[in-house]
Parts: sequence; C-alpha cells; structure tokens
Amino acid sequence: MTDPADPQPGNQPGALEDLFAGYRRFREEVWPERRRLFQTLAREGQSPRALVISCSDSRVDPGMVFNAAPGELFIVRNVANLVPPYNPDGDYHGTSAALEFAVCVLQVPRIIVLGHAMCGGVQALLRGFPPGAQDFVAPWMNGIAAEARRRTLECVAADSAEAQATCELETVKLSLRNLMSFPWVASRVAAGTLTLHGGSFDIRSGILSRLGEDGSFSAVD
Repeated sequence: MTDPADPQPGNQPGALEDLFAGYRRFREEVWPERRRLFQTLAREGQSPRALVISCSDSRVDPGMVFNAAPGELFIVRNVANLVPPYNPDGDYHGTSAALEFAVCVLQVPRIIVLGHAMCGGVQALLRGFPPGAQDFVAPWMNGIAAEARRRTLECVAADSAEAQATCELETVKLSLRNLMSFPWVASRVAAGTLTLHGGSFDIRSGILSRLGEDGSFSAVD
C-alpha cells in the first residue's frame, strides 16, 4: 500500500519547475521563430484545416503526429476519442459543443477521428473499470461505446489479444457514424463541403493507419 506522504509521479519535487523550464525554453527558442505566426493568428483569427477528435491519452499528441503548426488543427480530446450521438438538451456536452463550434462557426472542411493503440478507456470497456473511474469514465464509455464493444465481441473473445486492437478501431468507426447524427454535419457532408476521416496511431511503432472506404485500416505511406 502506498504511503500518501510518499512523492507520487508528477508530484515529485521539481516536477512543476520542469514545466516552467520548458516554458522558458519555448520563450527563448520557439517564440522568436513563431512570433509572426502567433501575431497573425491573433490579428486574423483561426481558420484550421481540420477538426481532430482524439483521445486524452498523454502519449498521443495530434499536433505532433500530423506535424502541424499552431492554427492548423482544432483539437478535441476526450476519453477514447468518442463522439456522442446528437442529443441537444440541458446537460453538459463538451465534445458536442466543440464540434458545433468547429463545424458551424469555423467551418472546418474535414473532421478526423484519431484513435490509438493501447487505449486505457477501451481496455476498461472490455475488462472492467477500476474503482477510481466509476463516476464519469464508466458511464461515458458504457453509454457511448457499447456498440463498439458488442461488434468486437461478435468477432473475438474479450480476453484475446485481438480484442483490444479491434475495439480501438471500432470506436473510430462508431464516432464517425455518430458524427452523421448531427444534422449540420450530415448536411455539409451531403453538400460536399465537409469530409469525415478515420485514423489510428500506434504509439509503439509511430505508424498512422487510415480508414479506407472498404472499412479496413491501412498504414499511411
């Protein structure tokens, strides 16, 4: 059992100072080179090339994966890169709100749902949620991703090596289907002003795979 007084990862002496040191390097090395870009974005506003819906996992950085500059991507991150179905009501809908802003206000021309390997949310969906993830994580995953789990278990056993990878890809497909339940997404797709794309990033190999029209994923050259 861990002693609460023991330093925990991220809470060790100097951890916060390390972040400030990173900021100082940004100001000294990056900011001078990017100052004009930031000033242009501040003056003219943003016009991102894509909305990326990605997992909150700290190991997956969409900006790094796509080698994108500031202003190029409007990024929404949540547990397991899920898009909930269209359901405007009085509840809180962070992902849907960001989606509405990106599509209806910023008028992004494309949406990319980016899944990834070794997703903790998917693992919990298949094998059970830890005690500390019951208030919000379990309802979020069970409420949105039950179909992805069902489709996975129709093909492979939950404890098989293929289940995790299969379900990770199924969450991408599910999110793309849910995107089409938003009327202002569906109308723009029908008009040809918005396109939807799916991808998956393998943090072990650094390989990005793209969802094809046949429903399979293949590595991007």
